[in-house]
Amino acid sequence: MSQEERRTSSERRQQPRERVQREEREQRPRKKRKKGFSLLGTLLYVAFVIGVSTLLAAVGWVAANDLLALNKAEHSAIITLPDDVFTTREVTVETEDGAETDTQQVVDMDYVIDALKENGIIEYGLLFRIYSVFSNADVKMAPGTYQLDTDMDYRAIVTNLGANSASRQQVTVTIPEGFTVAQIFQRLEDEGVSTVERLNEMAATHDYAFSFLQEIPLGDPTRLEGYLFPDTYDFYMGENPLTVINKMLVNFDRRFTDEMRAEAEANGYSVRDIVIIASMIERETDGSDRAAIASVIFNRWQNTGAETAGYLGVDATLVYALGRTITQADYTADTPYNTYTHQGLPPGPISNPGMASIEAAMNPEDTNYYYYVLGNDGTHSFFRTLEGQQEFIQQQRAESGTD
Repeated sequence: MSQEERRTSSERRQQPRERVQREEREQRPRKKRKKGFSLLGTLLYVAFVIGVSTLLAAVGWVAANDLLALNKAEHSAIITLPDDVFTTREVTVETEDGAETDTQQVVDMDYVIDALKENGIIEYGLLFRIYSVFSNADVKMAPGTYQLDTDMDYRAIVTNLGANSASRQQVTVTIPEGFTVAQIFQRLEDEGVSTVERLNEMAATHDYAFSFLQEIPLGDPTRLEGYLFPDTYDFYMGENPLTVINKMLVNFDRRFTDEMRAEAEANGYSVRDIVIIASMIERETDGSDRAAIASVIFNRWQNTGAETAGYLGVDATLVYALGRTITQADYTADTPYNTYTHQGLPPGPISNPGMASIEAAMNPEDTNYYYYVLGNDGTHSFFRTLEGQQEFIQQQRAESGTD
C-alpha cells in the first residue's frame, strides 16, 4: 500500500471519531443566562441614574432659588459694613496714557457672607463666595449701612452694597450751636454715622485742605474745634469719617465768606481770632445778648489799661478745660484756658459757634461794659464796674433767699 493510500485510510478512520465528538458536543445542554438578574441590575442602574439626576436637579434648583432670589419668603434686613472690614490694595490699570497705579478698597468677604446669612438674605455662603469671585464683588462694596431684601438676587445684593446704592441708609443729624468736637462726635456715633474713635483719628491726623487750618498742627482732634459748623446734615450711616468731617468743614468755609475774612483782616483780626471769640459768645449767651457779650470780651481784651488788664474772665473757658462745672477753687486752675489768670484770648476755640455768634464777634455792640452776670430770670445783666456787678449779685441772692 502506497503512502497516499495509507494517509487516506487513516483520515477515513478519524472522520467517524470527530463526527461523534461533534455530535456529543451538540447534544450537551447549553447553560441558560439568568435573565432575571440582568433585568434587576438594569433597573437598579436606571434608578440610580434617575436618583442622582433628581438630586442634582433639586440641588441646582435650590441653589438657583438663592442665586436668583426665586420663591424666597419676603424679608428685609439692615446690613452694616464698617470701615474696619475693608483694606486697600494697589492695582495696575490701563489708561489712554498707559499703565497707572490705582488704589482699590477691598472688603472682607467672610464678614459680608456671615452678615448676609445671619440676617437671612442668603442661604448658601459657598455659592455666594463663588459668585463673588467671578463678579469681583469684593471691590464693588463700600462702607455703610444698607437695607437689603430677599427679593434681591446675588447681583442686586452686590450692587446694593456699593457706594452709590439707593439702599444705603441715611440719617438726618442736627448739630446744635455751641457743641464741642467731643459732643459732635458722640452725637454722630449715637446716630450710627461713624464711631468716636474713627472720627477722632480722622480729625487728628488728616491734613484738610482749608486755609483756616493750615497753621494748626496735627495730632489732636480738638484742632478742628470751632470749625465743624453747627447745622442739620444728611449723612449715610456708616459713612467714611473723612467725608463726614469734610462736609462740616466745607459748610464753615462757605459760611465764613471771603468778604468776612477781608473785613476781619482789615480790622486786625484773623479768622481764628473771630472763631475763638464767637466760641466763647456761644457758650456764654442766653440767646439774646451775643453782641453785648462780644462787647465785654473786646473791651477786656483790648483795653489793657482798664481794671481788667486784658483778662477776659470767661467762666466757659474753664468749663471747657476742666470738663465739668467749676467751683470757686477752679478760678486759679493751672491751664492756658483760664482766662482769669491768663491775658488775652485762650489758645483755641472752646466750641463750634453758629452764624449768629460769628456775626456778633465781627460786629460787637459799642458799649463800656466790662462785666456781666446771669440773673434769676435766666438773662444776663451788664455792668461797667465790678462794684455794680457785685451789688447786683447780692440783690439776686437776697431775692432768691440764698444770701
